[in-house]
Amino acid sequence: MFILSAAAFLPTSFAQAQPQETSGRVIQSGRASWYGPGFHGRRTASGETFNTNELTAAHRTLPFGTKVRVVNKRTGKSVVVRINDRGPYAHGRVIDLSRASAQAIGISGVGSVTVAEL
Repeated sequence: MFILSAAAFLPTSFAQAQPQETSGRVIQSGRASWYGPGFHGRRTASGETFNTNELTAAHRTLPFGTKVRVVNKRTGKSVVVRINDRGPYAHGRVIDLSRASAQAIGISGVGSVTVAEL
């Protein structure tokens, strides 16, 4: 299981995998996935170029630039990502992570997530 929580204005040094539990008000639950190779170099909904090696994510409604913490409950690793795209478009998913973001917390497919505020 993963936890996704808002982490507005965290320093860039937090944008790396680290063991951490996150608590907060749950605002959304669902599944997370990752996207990358076919989208690398394409324009995102925010207008920037997608780089699968950056710590970014796609969300349907969070404002572009919002930073959120994603915690992999299985491994205990977390990563702070910046929302720069819209999606996911697959049914039942609440966030799409870049490949680097997913790798940072040790996921390679789809996982269960909770979206929570810090």
